[in-house]
Amino acid sequence: MEDILLSVGRKLKEIRKSKKLILHEVAQRANVSLALISKIENGRTVPSLPVLLALIQALDEDLSNFFRGVVLNSDKSYFVIRHAENTRLEKEDAKGFEYDLIFNKQLLSIGFEVVLLTLQPNSDREPTVTDAFEFKYMLDGKAEYIIGEDSVELYPGDAIYFDGRIPHNPRNHNAKPVKMLVIYFYLDKANS
Repeated sequence: MEDILLSVGRKLKEIRKSKKLILHEVAQRANVSLALISKIENGRTVPSLPVLLALIQALDEDLSNFFRGVVLNSDKSYFVIRHAENTRLEKEDAKGFEYDLIFNKQLLSIGFEVVLLTLQPNSDREPTVTDAFEFKYMLDGKAEYIIGEDSVELYPGDAIYFDGRIPHNPRNHNAKPVKMLVIYFYLDKANS
């Protein structure tokens, strides 16, 4: 996960320099401080989602192109978020509510769809492809996820994110149904 966060800062810096923009100019456009942008670009802090989106917009960069170039993993085209990596968010005005941050990618004008997928015991199908980036969050049960040539075991609380244009297939080889939350982020056809 740390590689992803560092690559976001590097990507912001790379785009800013390629467009010959100075920090002051981007800071004004995004309505953030120079120091904050510097810390983000150098991997010393992680931007909040609104700040990240403001910076991408201030750089006049297409959102789908921005995330397409972000390194997900050194040698993989997907990344897995294990339950243990979730972060508890404290909200003073929400007594009794427990918010666990699982995943925080936002695509401004890209369409998205959220579904609850139930895989019945021993379900299987041929690998498929979609014109979307896919985020899957395991709610109940254990599943095997095939992405390209890789096989990943997923357990409750785990999540996986990948480019749906890679052939993929979830499998349930268990006696109980598997439930997962699925979010599809559809690509802008003009930029895919």
